[in-house]
Amino acid sequence: MSNLNLEKIIKDFPVLSQNFNGKRLAYLDNGATTQKPSQVINAMSEYNKHSHGNPHRGAHQLSIKATEEYDLAKEVVRQFINAKSIEEIIFTKGATESLNLVAQSYGLDNIKENDEIVIAISEHHSNILPWQRVARLRGAKLKYLYLNAEGRITPEEIVNKISKNTKIVSIAQMSNVLGTINPIKEIVDYAHKIGAIVIVDGAQSAPHMKIDVQKLGADFFVFSGHKLMGPMGIGVLYGKKELLEKMSPYLLGGDMIEYVTEQDATFAPLPFKFEAGTQNVEGAIGLKAAINYIQQIGIDNITEHERKLTEYTMDKLLSIPYIKIQGPKNMDNKGGIISFTVDDVHPHDVATILDSYGVAIRSGHHCAQPLMKYLNLPATSRISFYLYNSMEDVEQLIYAIKNIRKWLGYAS
Repeated sequence: MSNLNLEKIIKDFPVLSQNFNGKRLAYLDNGATTQKPSQVINAMSEYNKHSHGNPHRGAHQLSIKATEEYDLAKEVVRQFINAKSIEEIIFTKGATESLNLVAQSYGLDNIKENDEIVIAISEHHSNILPWQRVARLRGAKLKYLYLNAEGRITPEEIVNKISKNTKIVSIAQMSNVLGTINPIKEIVDYAHKIGAIVIVDGAQSAPHMKIDVQKLGADFFVFSGHKLMGPMGIGVLYGKKELLEKMSPYLLGGDMIEYVTEQDATFAPLPFKFEAGTQNVEGAIGLKAAINYIQQIGIDNITEHERKLTEYTMDKLLSIPYIKIQGPKNMDNKGGIISFTVDDVHPHDVATILDSYGVAIRSGHHCAQPLMKYLNLPATSRISFYLYNSMEDVEQLIYAIKNIRKWLGYAS
């Protein structure tokens, strides 16, 4: 099916060997969080056993070792997204905190009354709420890029919504609901032409496709560790050095200062200026191990594997008359996410019934209520793939879906 050694990969994930409800687990909720391979679990355990210390703070052996491990994780991330320097890599709790950091430190200082901030209607709440606040506090206008019938942003919409008054465009590279891969390079090029900066939410894209922030031209790029097989509580903010240097710190405290007097302070250089307090070193270690695992498998192999799984699953779903897929129906600029509804069945019931067959999916509004309103839906069910998913998972899913309506007394 692909260049992946799927049998070997599945053995790397302890959770996948377990039975749930007496069934093998088909874990298809990777858009929410991914499972961890033993390589990540063991790397964090080894750090805690042998190298745990507070980085950048001590002259003793453990502090020095923790500092080395932490800084090496930064370099691994830098290479993963092709940033110019580790000065442009800031560790956060996740994509949510990264977006809030940019909104608070860049947005509040640079947005003025009557300026415009442009986002897509399909954004996750984490990329809506911070900009609502900035717009409200500064008297700016928040504008939305709307989708066509296929769930895509058209070139016409980009030109019509991004205007000479636009100062910030913040957009997900891949929709966490529809799987649509947005035309980021085109948006970045047009926004830069009129003088706006662009923030890219890569939470759903970084685990699944090759990222090159220099080629994208993004001014900021964010992603979360737990969506690419790393631990929860660690994330990344990439920012162009010239922008980060001008920004005020988001958090104040230890390790982000140069000198402190009774009435004033000067701040540490990048990236430490934005990393106040004791950092999540074991999270950074886990993230490094997860990225190394991805690099060993090959990101292009992961992309192709997911594309084949998604295409096959969509063909199966489209053949079922009471299933409706939301968003793109083909694989052109689409990732491994499928949102669907089942006629006469609430998405929460869909997820609960599928769970009884050992199939784990997501149901709800997916932290995207404006999109749900735009689609005139209360919720959807969502399938999301990753590198350890197989055709057997898909067949288990389809079998379960074909039995959903029978559970509720409908003829299927």
